[in-house]
Formats: sequence, C-alpha cells, structure tokens
Amino acid sequence: MRRITASKLYNFIQCEHRVWRDEYGPKEEKIKETNPFVEMLWDKGVRYEKEVIAKMGEYLDLSEIGFDEAAILTIEAMKKKTPLIYQGVLIYKNSMGIPDLLRLTPDGKYMPIDIKSGMGLEGIDEENDDEGKQKKHYAVQLAAYSETLNGLGFENKKEGIILDIRGNEILYDLNLPMGKTNKTTYWEYYEDIKRKTVSLINNEVQNKPALAGICKLCPWYNSCKKWVVENDDPTGLFYVGRSKRDILSEDLQVNNIDDVLKIDIKEVLEQKKRDKTFLKGLAEKTLSKIMDRANVLKNSKKPVIYEKVELPIVSYELFFDIEDDPTREFVYLHGVYERGPEGEKFLDFTAKEISPEAEKEAWANFWQYIKSLPKDDFAVYYYSAHEKTTYKKMQKIYPDIISEKEVEDFFENSNVIDLYKIVLKYTDWPVGSYSIKYLAQYLGFSWRDKTPSGALSIQWFNEYIETKDPQKLERILLYNEDDCKATMVLKDGIKKLSDNFEKKM
Repeated sequence: MRRITASKLYNFIQCEHRVWRDEYGPKEEKIKETNPFVEMLWDKGVRYEKEVIAKMGEYLDLSEIGFDEAAILTIEAMKKKTPLIYQGVLIYKNSMGIPDLLRLTPDGKYMPIDIKSGMGLEGIDEENDDEGKQKKHYAVQLAAYSETLNGLGFENKKEGIILDIRGNEILYDLNLPMGKTNKTTYWEYYEDIKRKTVSLINNEVQNKPALAGICKLCPWYNSCKKWVVENDDPTGLFYVGRSKRDILSEDLQVNNIDDVLKIDIKEVLEQKKRDKTFLKGLAEKTLSKIMDRANVLKNSKKPVIYEKVELPIVSYELFFDIEDDPTREFVYLHGVYERGPEGEKFLDFTAKEISPEAEKEAWANFWQYIKSLPKDDFAVYYYSAHEKTTYKKMQKIYPDIISEKEVEDFFENSNVIDLYKIVLKYTDWPVGSYSIKYLAQYLGFSWRDKTPSGALSIQWFNEYIETKDPQKLERILLYNEDDCKATMVLKDGIKKLSDNFEKKM
C-alpha cells in the first residue's frame, strides 16, 4: 500500500507533477545526488531542531526506531499519557505522519508540533508578528498529522502548532479561511490536496511536466526539461507556466508551441465575448504576449524591442546585485560593478560573520559609497524587485543607517532602474526564461564559475562561516561580480536594441 505522507503533500503543493513522477517517472532520469542547496536546508533544519529539542527537558525519543515499531510505541505512549513524544510515528489507514513533537494537552488529547527553521507565518512585519497569515504548506503538514491523530482517537480538533526560528509557538487553526476573499478553509484545502495526491499516486490520473523557476531544485529537473523540449511544450515559453498551458490545452487544444502560432486571435476574442468561461484567466493582452513570444522563439529567433527605451547618460553606471540567505533572513553581500571615467571596477560590501553588527556595517558601507558619488550623475541598474524589497526590510531593522524616505527616494529615482521591468514591458527574447543568466548568456556572457547559482552562493557562504576558508569567500565574490557584469551586459544589449529601433524609425 502506498502511504500518503506530509512530504508527498508538500511535493504536490510545489509541483503537481512531482508526485506522479516520483511513482512512475523514468528512474534512470532522476538525479541521484541531492541538490547541495536543498541538502544545506535539510542540515540547517536538523541542527535547529536539535537545538530546540535540547531545551525541552524530558521527552520520549523515538527518532532512532523503525517506522512500524515506532508507530506501535507511539500509540502505547499516548495511551499512557506521556507528556512529550519526539518523532512519534502516526499511521492511520493509508496515511503516515511523523510530527516533530506530540504534546499532551490538558484535556488528555495530543497536539502535533512541527519545528521550523524559518518564520512561522508569511507576510509578517518585522515589528509586528501578528500581521502574518498561516503558510499553506505548514498548514497542510499539520492537517495531515491532525487527521491521523483524530482517526486514532488522540485529538478532537483541527489544529497544530508551528515552533518557528524565533521560538514563537504559533497555533494553526485549520478551520480558518485562507484569505479575506478566499473562503476555502485550510482544512478544505488540505482535503483537496490529499485527494489529488492520492489519485496521482494510484495512477488514477496523470499530468504533464511544466517548467517553472522552482524546478531547478528538483531531482527531476533535467528529465522534465527534456520532456518539455521534446514535446515542444508551451511551458518552454517564458511566463506561460502550468495553469496557462492547461487552459490553452483544454479550451483551444493547444498542445505545443507550434499550435500557439496557429491561434486565430480575432476568432478567439470573439468567442471570449460570447462565453465568459472560455479561456478564463487569459486576457487578450496575455494571449497576445504568449503568441509574440512564440513567434520570437520559433520564427524570428532574434530579440525584439517594441519601442525606444530612454536610459540615462551619466558619468557613473553602477550594476548592482545583493546576496542574501533567506533561511537566516541575512544579507551578506552588496555587490557593485562600477563603470566610470576611471574605468571599471568591482566593489563589495560584505558581512564576514553572521551577526547584526556585521550585516549593519556592510549595509552602512554600501550607503556611504552611494553618497560619495556625484549627485544626479550616476545611474544604478539591478534586475528584479528583490533588492528593493530587501532594502525596505533592512531599513526597518537598521533605521539609524538611512531613513525610510531616503530608501524610497533612492528607488523612485528615474536613474535607479530595474532592468527586469524594461525587459518585460519593452522586449522579447528567443529564450525560454528571462532570468538574468539566460539573457546574459544569450548575449554572449559567461560566468567564471562552472555552476553559477544564487542558491549555491548561499551554500558557499554557510561553508565560509563554518570554515573561514578564504577560497569560499573568493568564490562568492567572483560569482557576485559576474552577476553584476551580466546586468551590465544586459543593459548594453537593451541599449543596442533601442538604438537600432530608432535607426529603423
């Protein structure tokens, strides 16, 4: 019997195809080695869990016992009203769960608790932990434990606790709606996820791979990418994704990129006017953009720009990229590649230890550098909103370094430019992803590191913190410098497209 576990439910939330492929995919195509970044996250989670458990006092430890025996011992312990059970195994019908802790409650029942090395809620404000909402994947995990406990007769509620990185115990009420407009409860969401997961595991339904940003951390990445390429799947187009692909397939029988090019946009829009359910969620602008990108990828095979882009003419151009570890909520590097009257150079503002003091000092040094530049005679280029979002958070943590208004004014300055917005609004490229790496490589740029990756940079930083090996730090700096240079290459590429556009006009 194939058991439903919390990890399988989590995999479904991350990728609806992963569950089926784990059971029935071509095993020879599955990457055997665990992704180093994923392995680092596991190790970090295990270390934090041990730190928390060490402070718990007395508890029954079932972590070193096989599943079937541990399941029997867990039932016996709960019948004896053991106050705290570590790594108990819950098996009920086709479900199995291993909550980090099972804690006896005053009414004689048990509460499932999971220890997380991240924040317990999403969307929280640094100054107010009460503003966040329950994370869907945490809720599903706790729901799986809660349902099993209820089935075994050791719980009569639908709730659980997340013990997060700050030591907060956060009660997850699984009967709550998932949002102000989404009235589906977390429990109903769990039941739907479980039903779909069971159908995939039992091969009652099958689904297709789809490429997305998260895929690179999955052991099936190469296998699914191969399938997408061989089948000319529409998710090979930037920003199509699974949901849009499936709508196109169901309503228009579009099953490959060549089919996209055959869409009669006028006829489709007429049908949309007559039938509000037809291509629901795909507006005219989105559909037209998909067709444009298909045409660029398949036919013209050259980047296009749709109107002239005005970029500032200044003495200093700064190409900017940060490196941060989201698992620690720690920014360890602010990198700038400067192109100015004296030539080109790379500057780094790096925290060489994990401490608020080191993070603050690196950030302060970055702003000191920015303020040293001639006013209104420099431009800053970066790629995607991550830097802006991160800096707004940092300002709240270190308000004595720079004011909120100064941060806002910096990013609202017309000379501080998010190239990703320009790429999306004004251009299309004959590549399947518009990440900086794909675009810069298309333009002929190469990273010096053989495996350039933001995720691996985080791994290298954690290794540097543990070993203080200068070669680890050097690898991080070279990688960040190349990210900054790639931004420069992209800016120059956009300018060249814009200049050529003007000549044709």
